[in-house]
Amino acid sequence: MGKKKIITKSETSTQESEKMEAKIKKGKTEETARLKDGVIYISCSYNNTIVSLTDTAGNVVSWVSAGSVGFKGTRKGTPYAASQIADTVATIAEKKGIGKIAIRLRGIGTGRDSAIRAITNHNFEITSIQDLTSVPHNGCRPKKPRRV
Repeated sequence: MGKKKIITKSETSTQESEKMEAKIKKGKTEETARLKDGVIYISCSYNNTIVSLTDTAGNVVSWVSAGSVGFKGTRKGTPYAASQIADTVATIAEKKGIGKIAIRLRGIGTGRDSAIRAITNHNFEITSIQDLTSVPHNGCRPKKPRRV
């Protein structure tokens, strides 16, 4: 059978504890950091709505979807669900100390307008609202002609 290598517990536990401490320290500095400006990305499809809060560099601070708030099935794509999602993201942004917000929309779902209205109900200075929905140009390649 061959020799088995025996590892002492003291070696592995110190290495693991150092890694865990580094992760914890990194997380604490991110939580205590206060932001001034932020960008809210709203992605609306027919089935779901996802709202992300980022800093100006594009690093995601927080995100919420309809499923994480508690909606299931077809109710995830409703305007009411979108307003609830936007409201939770806005409260998170207030806790982070964000004052100015730029809104970027993507998609053609039903929750676009209600999500913007829910964000405007909070005391934010909205600097811009952009629509980033992709638009097809020239369409797909047509089928080849049929040979009879």
